[in-house]
Amino acid sequence: MSATITPVEPTASAPVPSGGRRLLRRLVRPGGAVLSGVLLYASFPPRTLWWLALPGFALLAWSLYGRRLRAGFGLGYLAGLGFLLPLLVWTGEEVGPVPWLGLVLFEALFVALTGLGIAVVSRLPAWPVWAAAVWILGEAARARVPFGGFPWGKIAFGQADGFFLPLAAVGGTPVLGFAVVLCGFGLYEAVRQAVAYRETRKVPRAAVAVAAATVLAPVAAAFAALPLVSDAAENGTATVAAIQGNVPRAGLDFNAQRRAVLDNHARVTEQLAADVRAGKEPRPDFVLWPENSSDLDPYRNPDARLVIDEAVKAIGVPTVIGTVLSPDTGKLRNTMIQWDPERGPVNTYDKRHVQPFGEYIPMRSFVRLFSSDVDRVQRDFGPGHKVGVFDLAGTRVGMVTCFEAAFDGAVRDPVAAGAELIAVPSNNATFDRSEMTYQQLAMSRVRAVEHSRAVVVSATSGVSAIIRPDGTVVERTTWFTPAALVDKVALRTSLTPATRLGALPEWLLMTVAAAGLGWVTVRSVRARRGA
Repeated sequence: MSATITPVEPTASAPVPSGGRRLLRRLVRPGGAVLSGVLLYASFPPRTLWWLALPGFALLAWSLYGRRLRAGFGLGYLAGLGFLLPLLVWTGEEVGPVPWLGLVLFEALFVALTGLGIAVVSRLPAWPVWAAAVWILGEAARARVPFGGFPWGKIAFGQADGFFLPLAAVGGTPVLGFAVVLCGFGLYEAVRQAVAYRETRKVPRAAVAVAAATVLAPVAAAFAALPLVSDAAENGTATVAAIQGNVPRAGLDFNAQRRAVLDNHARVTEQLAADVRAGKEPRPDFVLWPENSSDLDPYRNPDARLVIDEAVKAIGVPTVIGTVLSPDTGKLRNTMIQWDPERGPVNTYDKRHVQPFGEYIPMRSFVRLFSSDVDRVQRDFGPGHKVGVFDLAGTRVGMVTCFEAAFDGAVRDPVAAGAELIAVPSNNATFDRSEMTYQQLAMSRVRAVEHSRAVVVSATSGVSAIIRPDGTVVERTTWFTPAALVDKVALRTSLTPATRLGALPEWLLMTVAAAGLGWVTVRSVRARRGA
């Protein structure tokens, strides 16, 4: 017996799409993926449009849902470009587009792999949960490799003004980010079920329950976490001063006039001392200078030591100085020095997370092929290995230097070691008036809620700020203006669940993601064997 297959000719009721229409249809999902990334970027500071992350993830889910592996990878890569190209444009502020584009093209690969994973787990029941966990897995990988990782752009860092922010105190940036991603994916699933109902007039109860739960559970959790957010003092208060001395010029050559930078910070400190004596400002308990406020090593330069010593004696309280230590041999150290008005330097903290391609150049000979700017870093910086907690007039202050604010462990460690307040000395002069400084300020606000600690940001050229433990900015400076911020901050000693749990929530979410990916893999293998 044989069967004859008769080709079906196109009819008037089923017209064949023209070439132009087919092309448009093929571009719809890639366009949606790019737009989802742009929405994620727009949710980040300096804009306060945190809620755009929700439609951004809903659109990403629409692009990836049910796609094949190759499509998931490609669409994820497009989303990564739409997100990271504008977000990280500041990395090329002074060195041109090649390093910026190289960084983005590489970092977007992590988003591409995440997109592949989301496409895979979209075949599972309750897929938004698995997919949100896969996103956190992708962020965790990007925060660790290569060269120690680059966590910039974690979704949690765009939520400093958001409704979900209290969840940072529950499980840190992974739990906060997971809630935002889950809610966005849940929104898409709710719309998908609504469209399916209009077409079939059937209500799949389990699927509808999943859609509702994935939208409402993060909202309910954020409400439940509100009691963890407080700016009440637990161990009294401290009056802190943050000094912003300004730099002679912005850009990579900001430290070409290193003595001028030092003199600027000494001058602002001495002016603050005069204002204190005149009763214009309250007397601070301690003073915080920024990172790189003295790139002249005070241990090797007597003139720099004298300038610092006179400024600290003028204000008469312990002062933290940001400097570069240059030993005879070995690597440089990005160091914060605790300077006593009577005894001089008494303690140091060496930055533990030094910035690749900024403070040291990995694969120097290879990178030089793309940019000669690598030779501006003539001597690499080396990392410190000790957690920095200074006792400043009885207040235990945790040191988190600039780039370190992006790393969960770098901020958690000093709080777990007893810090009652977090200091973030920074140098943003290299990036001029870009969005970088606002992105970093938002990180500090998230960290304040995550660990329930006041955060003081002192930056060479801005933006410096004093942040309450609830993430509220009470004082801030403008760009490239000498200033001294003085304010009374609450000291806190209790530990949030996020601080106590450490990296455990992130590892649990990574395990969920791995389990989902493994489940789909096993099902696929069994299906092929059965076929």
